[in-house]
Amino acid sequence: MDLSLTDEQRLLKESVERLLMDRFGFEARQRFMAEPAGWSRALWQSYAELGLLGLPFEEKHGGVGGGPVETMIVMEAFGRALALEPFLATVVLGGGLLRRGADEAMRSALIPKIARGVLLLAFAHAERQSRYDLADVATTARRDGGGYVLDGAKTLVIHGDCADKLIVSARLAGARRDRDGLGLFVIDADAAGVSRRGYRTVDGLRAAEVVLSGARVGASEILGEPGKAFPLIAQVADEAIAALAAEAVGAMAATHEMTVDYLKTRKQFGVPIGSFQVLQHRAAEMLIALEQARSMALFAAMMVEEPDPTERRRAIAAAKVQIGRSGRFVGQQAIQLHGGMGMTMEYKVGHYFKRVTAIDALFGDADHHLAELARLGGLIGAREAK
Repeated sequence: MDLSLTDEQRLLKESVERLLMDRFGFEARQRFMAEPAGWSRALWQSYAELGLLGLPFEEKHGGVGGGPVETMIVMEAFGRALALEPFLATVVLGGGLLRRGADEAMRSALIPKIARGVLLLAFAHAERQSRYDLADVATTARRDGGGYVLDGAKTLVIHGDCADKLIVSARLAGARRDRDGLGLFVIDADAAGVSRRGYRTVDGLRAAEVVLSGARVGASEILGEPGKAFPLIAQVADEAIAALAAEAVGAMAATHEMTVDYLKTRKQFGVPIGSFQVLQHRAAEMLIALEQARSMALFAAMMVEEPDPTERRRAIAAAKVQIGRSGRFVGQQAIQLHGGMGMTMEYKVGHYFKRVTAIDALFGDADHHLAELARLGGLIGAREAK
């Protein structure tokens, strides 16, 4: 199997890495965090001009027709730079739900605005009681005349405080954890009955708590068939996990490079500490964990469009397990090898560790996905005896 990048993919990689190198240093990141949105709107427009915001969308909607590998390339670059912008929330999650669930009229109305950088989306799905269960939704949607009325609360809505529109999951029928009975609704973030409280997360990004109290949406603002939204939610969540895996690999790669450079320059007893064999072994073990994660991130990108949901779930769960374990190992070793400096807010390595820790928790941590993988019979899957 040929795993090398095409000429177009190499050009994309070089372009986004050059943009981030020129515009997104660690000091710039601190300034961007202090902006009202918590990230740079000017840089967001640069992403739009480069075509990054239209990456997964069809050309007729203003996109460039890219696939999971192109998304992987961009997310890995964002991980290296510790980017703050809402690419995951708007393009991968919100855009993925529109691309797969919206009718042609809604796609034509909204996706070109995403590609131009003038529309921000957020996926309001997680609830306080749901933890990692995608089907655990207590927010309700009841039919009222020609539309629906939404009531409930959503937590940890990624970049929900700056979104122009929210895509909200709500229950039309069934018990709280039933997979049947879910719907997805597109609602203006400032609509009557919608309130938001934004905050900064531990990794420096932004999220919001969203409360819906009698919020009304029209019948045309529902994605897909009412009550049948769970397969769409599961597929887009898998796409988000694959994107996060690539971002984690970028963060781990930068962490490893910083650590090796530090071992070469920090001196103790008159010699670089990198000359000590035990520390060389640690750096080598970090590289092994990084390359294991890189392989599984590439596997996730290749499998994310697998039509068989069980096979896709196995691959994504296996990738999430390795990403979580590798991220923790690489981050812990980097902090220890840097000593006390690695714990300071002024030094970048600790911020990388915070981000990969947050990525591990998003959409289920390594332990959750290991249990899921076991339930599914392992990565290859249990085979019936013949």
